[in-house]
Amino acid sequence: MVLASVLRVRKSSTVPRGAVTRAYSSLPRPYRFHVSASWEGKPQEPRPRVRARPFAPDSEIGRWRDATLARHKVPAGNHIGEDFFFVQEMRNHSGLCFGVADGVGGWVDSGVDPSLFSQALMYHSHRYAQNAWVGEPEIDPTQEYEEREQVEGWELHPSECLKLAYDGVLRERAVAAGSSTACLVTLNSSSGLLRAANLGDSGFSVLRSSKVFHHQTPQTHYFNCPKQLSKAPASLSRGTIVDSPQDADLFETQLRDGDLVIAYTDGLTDNVFPEEIAWICAVVARQHAALPPLQTQSNSNEPMAEQNTEDQMVQMMAHHLVEYAQKAMSMKNRVSPFERAAALEGLHWRGGKVDDVTVVVALVKETP
Repeated sequence: MVLASVLRVRKSSTVPRGAVTRAYSSLPRPYRFHVSASWEGKPQEPRPRVRARPFAPDSEIGRWRDATLARHKVPAGNHIGEDFFFVQEMRNHSGLCFGVADGVGGWVDSGVDPSLFSQALMYHSHRYAQNAWVGEPEIDPTQEYEEREQVEGWELHPSECLKLAYDGVLRERAVAAGSSTACLVTLNSSSGLLRAANLGDSGFSVLRSSKVFHHQTPQTHYFNCPKQLSKAPASLSRGTIVDSPQDADLFETQLRDGDLVIAYTDGLTDNVFPEEIAWICAVVARQHAALPPLQTQSNSNEPMAEQNTEDQMVQMMAHHLVEYAQKAMSMKNRVSPFERAAALEGLHWRGGKVDDVTVVVALVKETP
């Protein structure tokens, strides 16, 4: 269950004399990002406790959902469960925005399909990100003042994107109730700046030189109860946990060539330790470094062999992370992160925790 794409940007552009143009900058982009996503839902119950009513395939969210998942041919029988994700290139190739969301499964007891909230939250995040700049809108200083005023779009911080997306979910009539954690990340292709907003126990890590450079601390109210964005009618509002997008933890850092940025739902981090995540990615990187280069297209100016190899590498990283998490879920003779966290609360738990797992992996490359 792997989705992969590469954010490619042109070094420069030319405009024919007399053409109508937007006042976009033609500055070079020093960074490019190779991105992959992989996912697997937990085993479905023989008799589901709630009758799923997914977004209709011909609805706006339904079409987007199906197109997102269809970017890789998923084998029959596999599903994403209550998680969802998005990967979106931002305006004028200024950068990349991606995120993950984990629908809170407790809503099943109230007859609510938890997947609707997480899918709608990621849809609206994608919708706002695609029309915004990852940083300050760029203008070309060589153009006239009137032309520079025509720049469209605005700078969108992940925290603002999360708030706008949440407001979008609150307006969705098809989402009567639900809750979700969320993690949104932006990567700036001009500066290499990473910015992130994380609410709940989904999260992200930055790996540098095969080591954990940053691992996001989860937000919880108490053990196994993460902070969450929620929507509830009056009849279901009693006892509902409602956090605000403003409660999200913010983080930013300067990225380097070769860094890996990995966003995930808690199906990964409840079962796989941060050091194991780094080890799995390092093993895949070593294996791909030993592969012979692919043949390039003679009429192309793009380093296709390098890009193809790196695309394959992040695909395999995402795949192996999900695969390992799935295996760890069923291991009762192995101490898991979830077992260790339970022990700190004085609770008994043995082995892994069965859950949906979704992973997005981004490789940072500086262009020569």
